[in-house]
Amino acid sequence: MKIVIGNDHAGVDLKNKVKEELRKKGHEVINVGTDTLDSVDYPDIAALASKKVLSGEAQFGILICGTGIGISIAANKIKGIRAALAHNEFTAKLSRLHNDANIIALGARVLGDSLAIACVETFINTEFEGGRHARRVGKIEK
Repeated sequence: MKIVIGNDHAGVDLKNKVKEELRKKGHEVINVGTDTLDSVDYPDIAALASKKVLSGEAQFGILICGTGIGISIAANKIKGIRAALAHNEFTAKLSRLHNDANIIALGARVLGDSLAIACVETFINTEFEGGRHARRVGKIEK
């Protein structure tokens, strides 16, 4: 599976750990985030990752900033993106199952590495349930 990952300066370490785990499992990772601790603007990173998801170049996106809040807000301004901020495996699962989220957002200063990786694995391995949820997602898209 192709997955795009983007991060600001607060998410460099977590991005590298998530990227390594994904590659170990055979996924192709497209990195559009920064690799330095120099300050960058997370809306720019969110836009780059979102374009890869919308074009079909990546099946899913992962966005990381300090809390995950700012970068998820920025991504959700882009039509067709449903970015969900996950705090645990349950929220990661439901974001896919009920909301058909196509990007998971993580807070590097909020989650530990192993929990963040578990959230990503749950997210990419959960299928959208459809049914009554498809009607709701359709309303979001309008």
